[in-house]
Amino acid sequence: MNYRDVERHCMAHEGAVREEPWSDTIVFKVGGKMFAVIVHDDAHRPIGLWFKASDYSYEILTQMKGIGPCPYFWRAKWVEMIGLKPLKRDELKAYLTRAHAIVASRLSKKKQLALHITREPAGSAA
Repeated sequence: MNYRDVERHCMAHEGAVREEPWSDTIVFKVGGKMFAVIVHDDAHRPIGLWFKASDYSYEILTQMKGIGPCPYFWRAKWVEMIGLKPLKRDELKAYLTRAHAIVASRLSKKKQLALHITREPAGSAA
């Protein structure tokens, strides 16, 4: 998986938008809230990825080589991944999908409807 694949995957989620608020990052948001960030070096080459994790996943991910607590966002259970090698393609895609879902689930119902984000009914099997 490369950074273009990461970008395509993030943008495939309902309501996702891409922004470049700072010169060294590409930010993916849903409903105005960040769920993933591609970090660049001074030459604007991608060097890592930050994303929101569940409490449980945060504990697992931050024990892995190449993944740690995200600077500035560790209290909110964000992780920092150096490069893209620490996770397999399918694992990374699943974590990014989950990051979007976590952030989207915290949006108001009105905002979710406006962004065409659907929630699974309570008690449904997944």
